Amino acid sequence: MNNVRNDWHQADIIAALRKRGTTLAAVSRESGLSSSTLANTLSRPWPKGEWIIAN
Repeated sequence: MNNVRNDWHQADIIAALRKRGTTLAAVSRESGLSSSTLANTLSRPWPKGEWIIAN
């Protein structure tokens, strides 16, 4: 079976957040995290962080 991942590019994630009228730092703070915590998700796999950004 072909196991293809459809990961977004970092710039696409940031652009999608800006289109929603927010920033990665704001989403972090709204989730009770430090403002730079979710930025780690852009360079390291972290399923919980990815879920927070997606929702």
